[in-house]
Amino acid sequence: MSNNLKRKEIFAMATDPIYIGTGGYTIGRVDNTIVRDPITNIPKIPGSSLAGTWRYYVAMKLQSKFKDDFKKDLHKRKDKKIEELFEKIDNENADNNKKHWIYFDGNRYARIKCAGQDDEANKTFEDSKMIDTGHCGHCIVCKAFGFAKKDISNQGMLFFSDLNILYFPVYTRLGTKWITSPKLLNKTIEIKDKTILTANGNEGYLNLGWLNLEVGGQIEIDLDLNNLNLQKEDIVIVSDNLISQIINSNLEVRTSVSIDPITGAAKEGALFTSEAIPRGTFFYGEIRGFKRVDNDLPDLGLVFNALNDTKDFYETLGIGGMTTRGFGRLKINLI
Repeated sequence: MSNNLKRKEIFAMATDPIYIGTGGYTIGRVDNTIVRDPITNIPKIPGSSLAGTWRYYVAMKLQSKFKDDFKKDLHKRKDKKIEELFEKIDNENADNNKKHWIYFDGNRYARIKCAGQDDEANKTFEDSKMIDTGHCGHCIVCKAFGFAKKDISNQGMLFFSDLNILYFPVYTRLGTKWITSPKLLNKTIEIKDKTILTANGNEGYLNLGWLNLEVGGQIEIDLDLNNLNLQKEDIVIVSDNLISQIINSNLEVRTSVSIDPITGAAKEGALFTSEAIPRGTFFYGEIRGFKRVDNDLPDLGLVFNALNDTKDFYETLGIGGMTTRGFGRLKINLI
């Protein structure tokens, strides 16, 4: 690919159950349902959720590099050279390399509000330099993820795909196995309905949750597990006709109740259930980066370095809802 077009693969593993809700309540097995692909009915992590949280983490990382006394009136120092401007930055991991993404020239205008929705979108691009709220429109966060002002709007340089399930954990009589299907692997595999393929191919029958399926043979393809903490013996391939049914039957369902702040006991009528993608699920997606001919845009290498330096936030702060209740943590690898 050219220097103006880059692509990174994402392999991710859920270290906590992942809850990306659809909003509101539904009538059915659970009250709070999660986002699913409308074609396959398989749960997923939307690209919008990934982009929104990653934008926040990059902005938070950038702000943490400024000393408190250096953050004040930063936009008024535009007459100074960038080397002087950032001399007080805590350059841990920068190794004095001015090509580090932290030192991108537009970062002098950066503010924490660049992380979220612009609350000053009615201001002009030039006015954004002189106010302390809203998107600045100049920093690497605004350039990479996009912004919109009264007189100008720029599409972000990054395009996030959904994170789709690649391997899904299911309990069996032989322990936990990770199921997948030919379509999830994007491979052509011959497999008969109501049968499964395993590494050994001699288990006879294997239960996947409540389904007991016949083992129809061995896995005869080269599964690329180099980027995943999985063994080939733990992989089970099921047909595309069954994969959605098995996944949706083995989601984690958690029951919660609201607490009355006066009595400290459960509030009557406030019981609700939520479903989530279980821990140990592996996801696959991609991020595409595109740089237009604008001279003030950061190099794509800097943008992807910023993503790589902030992906660890997913292991602590997580993604999605109910992160304070044990949900949301995700381990991400960029390939």
